[in-house]
Amino acid sequence: MSEHDSAEVDRWEHFPHDADLGVRGFGATPAEAFVQAARALCATIVDLATVRCDEAIEIEREAPGLDLLLMDWLNALVYEMAARHMIFAAFEVSIAGERLTGRAFGEKISRERHAPAVEVKGATLTELTVREDRPGLWRAQCVIDV
Repeated sequence: MSEHDSAEVDRWEHFPHDADLGVRGFGATPAEAFVQAARALCATIVDLATVRCDEAIEIEREAPGLDLLLMDWLNALVYEMAARHMIFAAFEVSIAGERLTGRAFGEKISRERHAPAVEVKGATLTELTVREDRPGLWRAQCVIDV
């Protein structure tokens, strides 16, 4: 049992966009907003409450600017889920300059138990933004291809 088994406070949402779907995360820092955007991404696939956070995957990315770093982070998660046949529900993110160091916690996906709703193909540049809406409230968002 890890510290990530307890329910995290949801500070994310989905927003409609043509045939695709937007994901948006909020936090006091860009890193917290990236965590919530990752939760929104995975919540398009499964009910996060059904996921056991038994295994951790390390992810490191570097990109010029927070916007591209968000897209790289989300696409790294999509890749890891596909390559490892996993689903994630909890995340840790640290951002220093143009470098992100993160961990994704989850388990092997079970079609019966998790009942995946859609397949996420990737994060896109559409509506991609990471910004501080007001002091202490960061928003990280983009449209994902489903």
